[in-house]
Amino acid sequence: MTRDTPTKDVAMTETKFEPIPDPRAAAPVLSVEDLSVSFVTDGRRATVVRNVSFEVRPGETLAIVGESGSGKSVTSLAIMGLLPPRVSRVDGRIDLAGRELTSLSDKEMSAIRGRDMAMIFQEPMTSLNPVFTIGRQISESLVRHLGLSRAAARAETVRLLEKVRIPNAATRFDEYPHQFSGGMRQRVMIAMALASKPKLLIADEPTTALDVTIQGQILDLIKQLQAEENMAVLFITHDMGVVAEVADRTMVMYRGDMVETGTTRDVFHDGRHPYTRALLSAVPRLGDMGDTDIPGRFAIVDAVSGERIPAAPVVDTVDRAAPPILSVRDLVTRFDVRGGVFGRRTGAIHAVEGVSFDLHQGETLSLVGESGCGKSTTGRSIMRLVEPVAGRVELDGFDVLDLDGADLRRMRRSIQMIFQDPFASLNPRMTVGASVAEPYTSHRLGTHAQARDKVADLLERVGLAPDMMSRYPHEFSGGQRQRIAIARALALDPKVIVADESVSALDVSIKAQVCNLLMDLQESLKIAFLFISHDMAVVERVSHRVAVMYLGEIVEIGPRAALFGNPQHPYTKKLIAAVPVPDPARRGIRRDLDVRELRSPVRPLGFLPPERRYRTVSPGHVVMEDAR
Repeated sequence: MTRDTPTKDVAMTETKFEPIPDPRAAAPVLSVEDLSVSFVTDGRRATVVRNVSFEVRPGETLAIVGESGSGKSVTSLAIMGLLPPRVSRVDGRIDLAGRELTSLSDKEMSAIRGRDMAMIFQEPMTSLNPVFTIGRQISESLVRHLGLSRAAARAETVRLLEKVRIPNAATRFDEYPHQFSGGMRQRVMIAMALASKPKLLIADEPTTALDVTIQGQILDLIKQLQAEENMAVLFITHDMGVVAEVADRTMVMYRGDMVETGTTRDVFHDGRHPYTRALLSAVPRLGDMGDTDIPGRFAIVDAVSGERIPAAPVVDTVDRAAPPILSVRDLVTRFDVRGGVFGRRTGAIHAVEGVSFDLHQGETLSLVGESGCGKSTTGRSIMRLVEPVAGRVELDGFDVLDLDGADLRRMRRSIQMIFQDPFASLNPRMTVGASVAEPYTSHRLGTHAQARDKVADLLERVGLAPDMMSRYPHEFSGGQRQRIAIARALALDPKVIVADESVSALDVSIKAQVCNLLMDLQESLKIAFLFISHDMAVVERVSHRVAVMYLGEIVEIGPRAALFGNPQHPYTKKLIAAVPVPDPARRGIRRDLDVRELRSPVRPLGFLPPERRYRTVSPGHVVMEDAR
């Protein structure tokens, strides 16, 4: 068994879809008039969507965009009749193919859902039942809505799985959701939504949590199936790059109101509302950074006034002549695979295999790659949150892998971590002030009064008011919670911060603000960042250097401008090609990306990785050559 590099299966071409007939010539599939939605909380009724009106016609894609809390997902749930009736009220008119929906009973709506309209949710793992096979879950809809026999439903389910490009569909019919990758689970959700050939498909953030390559495949798939079935698609997202590639028309929502609507081209090139301009200004575009290796702050537009807030240039604080603050050599991390009656070792997951790099003070090195490539395990191995099996890690004079007990605890004062989900990493029972102060007090760096002063200073540094320290995590927005997580990481004055997908789940405007904050902190405190991400457009803006990982190995590493301007490895080219381009002219483009899943990192007992050779492309820019 050999450990292949992806040299022959990442080819990418671009093709044009057949043009869809002008949707304006047909009657609308969905017509929404003066839709308002309100909820009762603590005895008070709060309106979260106000007087929204729009239409979607056959073969047309309408994108609803806006940040979290704008009302876009509530709008889709109201159309589907999925809001809880006891605490919600829906006013206005919703027509689906000429049938008014708001007056229908639960039984009548249940018959329509899955047959005439269907929905793809953001997180497929929470939408799929973990105790039933994916085949049963899809075929159940066919039996219920189309009256097919079990045998006919199975045959049709296999056909649908093949249509959404699930490899070995017939054998995977009897597998469970946990046996599929994130991208493949999303394909299962699409197959389920399309089972009864609905007139309307609602896609609610279907690609937000996916890697950039998987996202590109899902967007291609939705466009292809729409062209084949002439479906109306309501696409809900906060990613303006995705909007440009999929939407004919765009509707912008802000705090429950529809603030702008029009063709996607007009909204992108002539957006009038300040919030529209704020969204567009926050979208990173590949190539904007040119040939500089210094990060650049995001441009920010005020969502209320529409005024552009000038972004000061980033001052380069990297002293490349000094010894690196972090040096990693031949790092190896593996996890045992056990099987059989007695749970014996049958193999190992080679999560990190021979990874080496240096990180200087004040520098940002980004690790990029798809889920499962080993980038998060690399960060956790460096911090000894998981135990490596081999290699050498030197951090600020510490030999990290030889430390234990009190020495390991002291080492962690020099390196801290920011996790992807701040809500999961903050204790919901502790106030924000207590959470931020916890590292400071647990390391006994000062009195409680000094800790309180430290917390107040840190909250101000990350753009929050000191009087917020008495609040709890649920009282903050996602972006504010991530700022709190950053403040907690700064409590010990670390020299290195591992930012593990720290902005991936944030809205585009909040993402820009948090990235700017990280660059401000780096400039003032000379912090080194190991920035782990799959978002190539963000990585290009925030990085000094970039390392691309595939199956636990670094296949290419170099200065940011060299790697993006002259990518050498096929996998690097694939990642860059998959990034959504915020240009409406690409509406009809399909990338034709390879749809196969990332190869398994599981190896049999006794497997010896082949020796790797690297070729120097330019100073500091090296690429892995084919295994021999």
